Parts: sequence; structure tokens; C-alpha cells
Amino acid sequence: MPVVQTRNLTKIYNNRLIAVNGVNLTIEQGTVFGLLGPNGAGKTTIIKLLLGLQSPTAGRAEIFGETVTPNAAHLRQRIGYLPTNPRFPPAMTPITYLDFIGQLFGLTKEERKPRLASLIRAVDLLPAQSQVIKSFSTGMTTRLGIAASLINDPDLLIWDEPTAGLDPAGRKYALDLIRELGLRKTLIVSSHILSDIDRVCDHIGVLHDGKLIFQGPMRQFKQTTGRNSVELEIDGDSPRLGALSKRMEEMPEIAGFQRRGSWIEVLFSSSERFAAPLGKLLLTASEVGVEVINVVSTKGQTEEAFIHLLEVDQSDGFSRACDDLEGRPLPSPDDGMERALTSGPEGAE
Repeated sequence: MPVVQTRNLTKIYNNRLIAVNGVNLTIEQGTVFGLLGPNGAGKTTIIKLLLGLQSPTAGRAEIFGETVTPNAAHLRQRIGYLPTNPRFPPAMTPITYLDFIGQLFGLTKEERKPRLASLIRAVDLLPAQSQVIKSFSTGMTTRLGIAASLINDPDLLIWDEPTAGLDPAGRKYALDLIRELGLRKTLIVSSHILSDIDRVCDHIGVLHDGKLIFQGPMRQFKQTTGRNSVELEIDGDSPRLGALSKRMEEMPEIAGFQRRGSWIEVLFSSSERFAAPLGKLLLTASEVGVEVINVVSTKGQTEEAFIHLLEVDQSDGFSRACDDLEGRPLPSPDDGMERALTSGPEGAE
């Protein structure tokens, strides 16, 4: 049974803004699922619907096989939630706040004390355990939010933009922790940062304008562009590099290549498997005396797949709009149609 399942999940605000549009989502146990989409795509709205913080306009969301409602407190007992840019009572300390959250979850004192002590150490807040939260940096506040989301030892973690506002060190910490937790828990990680999703998630759902336009394994997501490319960092003198270029032009497995400084991007034929032509290319480089220093197979692939999906969805949407208008006179901009097509309410995440 899936941990999370939505059926035609829809949320419309004020009968004018479709924030979530018929989303059918399935997340299996043990998955680190990335919910990816640009700002305003509907990611946070879906999370609120999964938590029962909002009621759907149509459809339903199921957690652990039960329909989520605002009264489903027993389901939320099994969920750990990290909101975007969390805010906590400024006069509390990490100890008092985590103890308070533990009490809300019904943990006994014997359960709370060792658990909060372990979590404060795990998120590296031990030096700040007695400081008031209002003195915390963004990174410290996020780490406290992570600890709070784990206080009830949840079966499902839902983290909304967990790296927002973090410095490189804080971002690395959050991503490393997601990888570690993914070994024993189910996680939903919402983000608009492609590289973060790429680094930690094994499955992904892509949202655009409230619609789920892709759902599947990360590997399948990267294959949506139809590209089969690799980048090589190479070293050699001009005659050897020229010899390599000539040999590559003669290889039917290579559809094209482009050199930029010490890097060369190679696009293989889509009909070829990746490993065989790459092996032949590396052997060819060795034969002509060109040293291959580095091989990168995923650079830019996530970004390309994401942009490709958005372009396809936008194109399909335009085609549907044209089909709807076929045989009817075009409306005048005076009726507000122009504004509806070119702008919309902001902040509907």
C-alpha cells in the first residue's frame, strides 16, 4: 500500500485560482520523493492538503491508506513537517521548544528528554541549546525545524524547501541528512532547486500551473529530453586534439560534439546504449594520446529535462487553447481575456 496517494486532488481558491489541478500522486514506502516545480506551481498547496491543513475542492488525499481531513490528528501523529522558513516562539530555547513539541505529540517525560537531547546534538545545536530562538541565524532556525520534525519519530517526513536561505555549509548538511534519513523513512522533499532534488531523490513529481506533468524515477525523468550526452575534461596538444576530433567525426555512434576550452561535450546517437560508445570514445582518446581527466554524465541533464517538460506542457496548453477557439471569433482584449492569458494572482503556492 502506498504511503501517499492522491486521487484527482484539486484546490481552487475563491472560484478563480486553480492552485492544484486534478493531481494523481503515488508515493511508495521507503521513497525519497522530490516535488519539483517553479514558484507558484502548487507545491506548498499540495503539502497543506496532505497534512489536512486545507480541504480539497475536489478529489482526496490518502496517507497510510486513510483519507486526510482536518480532523485526522492520528495521521499527523505519524508525520514530521518542516515548513519553508520556519518560525518559532522567539523567547524559547531549543530545549524548551522541543520539549513543548514533544508534549503536543503526547510523549512522556522519559521519552522526550533523551530524544530532544539526541536531536539537539544531531542538528549541531548543542552550543546554542540555552540561547533564545530570536538570536538564531536562518541556518540554525532550519536545523531546529528539522529537529522538531523528527521529535515524534515519524514514518513520513514532509519538508518544504528545506535548503531555502541556507549557506553552502547548511545546504550540504540538510542534503546529507535527507540522504541518511531516506535509508529508513519515506520523505517528500519540495523544492524549486533542481540540483537539490537531483542529489537526494530517487523519484520525482514535476508540477506546473497546478498540474502534475511528470511522475516517475529520477532516471526516467532525465531521459525525457532524449539526450544521451557526456562531458569530458581532456588534456593534450593541438595535433592530438585534432586527431581526436577527426576520429570522433568518423564514429557513427556520435551524433555531434562541441569543445569549450578543456571540456568537450559529446552527444551520442539516441539509438546507442550509453556505455558502449563511451567506452569506445575513451579508447579512441587513449589511442591518439589525449588524456581524459574527468567524465561527467549528468551535468545539466536535470535542468534540461525540467525545461523540456515545461516547454512541452506549455505547448500542449497552447494547442488546447487554439482548439477551443477554433471556429469562434477571437475575444477582444477589452473583455479581460488578455489579462487572464498574460498574468495571474501571485503567491499561490
